[in-house]
Amino acid sequence: MALRLLAVFVALVICWSVPQLSRWRDDRWFRGWVNRLGDLSGPGRVAVAWLVPLAACALVAGILQALPLFDIAWFVFAVIVLVYTLGPREVEADIDGILRASDTLRRDEAVVRLQHDEEPLPWFAPALVEAAFYAALRRRFGVLFWFFVFGPVGAFGYRLAQWLGRQASLALDGDTRTAARRLADALDWIPAHLMVFAMALVSDFDAVVGAWKHWHRQSGSPRSRLEPDFLGAVARAGVDADVEAGDGYVQDVSDPLAELEDARRVIRRVLVVWLAVVAVIVLGAWFA
Repeated sequence: MALRLLAVFVALVICWSVPQLSRWRDDRWFRGWVNRLGDLSGPGRVAVAWLVPLAACALVAGILQALPLFDIAWFVFAVIVLVYTLGPREVEADIDGILRASDTLRRDEAVVRLQHDEEPLPWFAPALVEAAFYAALRRRFGVLFWFFVFGPVGAFGYRLAQWLGRQASLALDGDTRTAARRLADALDWIPAHLMVFAMALVSDFDAVVGAWKHWHRQSGSPRSRLEPDFLGAVARAGVDADVEAGDGYVQDVSDPLAELEDARRVIRRVLVVWLAVVAVIVLGAWFA
């Protein structure tokens, strides 16, 4: 776990320091691979499209870990996989693009980069906060969670599932798209809950936990259903509570800029909590 934590630190520093790397996160090879499976449909097509490249990644990682090089080769491979699977851009960079936009046209262009699905993202504070947190989940926290659990294979598998389940550009039939979306949602479910728990620590605890409970009561969706739809409602509640608290005065929760600025801070705090928890686990293992 210590080596995985170090790989995460290195990968995050590289992504923050060299944002131009987003140009190299090319998924055309995966789209071509999925399109070759046109004779299959439904869960079978999803399984083949997902598991074959995942098996190749697992084979490479296993070979590198077996080499007598003190895990250096595996570590380099892990950093490369993380840099490739994080993103496509840092969520804070897209939020900053909105906050610092010099005019409406540039602001609208920045808003498009933040959206997390095919639906246009309106200039509306709740929608922008939701988009920021779903972007944080799918660009960073989902990748990090599955990397900590399964190493490079976990990060790579998560990114493949998100491409497969959420890219409208893929020519998938209805059954295949439904199965792919279920896989992507299932892989989001645990990291989304861990984001909620971290938000409860770094934001307004009562607002976050209350919103999580309220969403499950009102949505009719059982807690066992593997979907991350609760994250948006919880994020809105936590950010609204923070903005209302302000710095000694009440701010307007309908102001998209104020909400986005606080969302950015909360997302960064959630990352700090995650890394701190993993560091404690590593230290505990060393002294056990």
